[in-house]
Amino acid sequence: MSQIKALQLYCRAGFEAECAAEIQEVAAALGVAGYAQTHTGSAIVKFHVIDMPPDLALLHAVRFRNLVFARQLLVLLGVLDDLPPDDRVTPIIRHLGGTRVSQLLLETPDTNTGKQLQGLCKKFTRPMTAALQQAGLYLENDASLPRLHLVFLESTRVALGLSAADNASPWLMGIPRLKFPREAPSRSTLKLDEAILHFLTPQQQQTRLAPAMTAVDLGAAPGGWSYQLVRRHIRVIAVDNGAMANSLLDSGLVQHLRSDAFSYRPPKPVDWLVCDMVEQPARVAALVAAWVARGDCRDCIFNLKLPMKKRYQEVKRCEDVIRQRLDAAGIAYSLSFKQLYHDREEVTGYLHTA
Repeated sequence: MSQIKALQLYCRAGFEAECAAEIQEVAAALGVAGYAQTHTGSAIVKFHVIDMPPDLALLHAVRFRNLVFARQLLVLLGVLDDLPPDDRVTPIIRHLGGTRVSQLLLETPDTNTGKQLQGLCKKFTRPMTAALQQAGLYLENDASLPRLHLVFLESTRVALGLSAADNASPWLMGIPRLKFPREAPSRSTLKLDEAILHFLTPQQQQTRLAPAMTAVDLGAAPGGWSYQLVRRHIRVIAVDNGAMANSLLDSGLVQHLRSDAFSYRPPKPVDWLVCDMVEQPARVAALVAAWVARGDCRDCIFNLKLPMKKRYQEVKRCEDVIRQRLDAAGIAYSLSFKQLYHDREEVTGYLHTA
């Protein structure tokens, strides 16, 4: 295997500092010394490790699902500069040094510059795959082998990285390609759609989002999040002073209450609480914690609108608010956060009670 240089993470452009602070904290908790390198707007964070082990141990030790701001996690084998335009394949094969892989992912940073390179990635996929196969390095669908990421930074500059399929995003560039349903009342529906895909396994989606379950949608109007529940045949109480889409009201599954989201309580416990409100994040965190602590719901997906500064610290603060309330109530639960692709200046949380 070619010598590992660093960890590399993808994130939303503009959130490099938050992603860097998080990986620095995670590494320190593992007893790993290193430093983060970022460039604002690059959508990439490198974490250089002092005495990096020459294998994938650290990649497995850092749990991708526990990272809030990272879209993808991989170990960086190196960056090749000045690739010959007429033969980009040979230097890449040489640098791999015999490393065998199970999958090839051609990617770019999620930036305007990166988007201009995606055509090159598509054209390069076939010859690169053929070269890996010819060199005996491509063993498709062998889950014991890492995946190879070729991240084009420029047309003649590429970063080589490896990821573990069971500890990384399954999607190219860490971005799920979701289609906006024409019948949905707002594009915010994609946030809940992505959250369900990220936080719940296919089996959990079947058991935890079963037809005839009940839910409350706080700050529901015009109904983007309620739509995702209705399409799964879940009954929804939509709480908002604003108007709901008629298509949802006509479904027979939505009851619209013009009420204050912070004072409303359901007449009896529901299966789900979903919440996407423009409010102070700590206030939303306290609201969610109160619902679960009282037994008003079992599962909750919610968004936190982050401030312009100290965004990572605000997420940790909100996490503390929830954990302190539920720990004091003696409730068994799991809590996780992720800045999803369809989020912007926000992160999404998922709270599940055992």
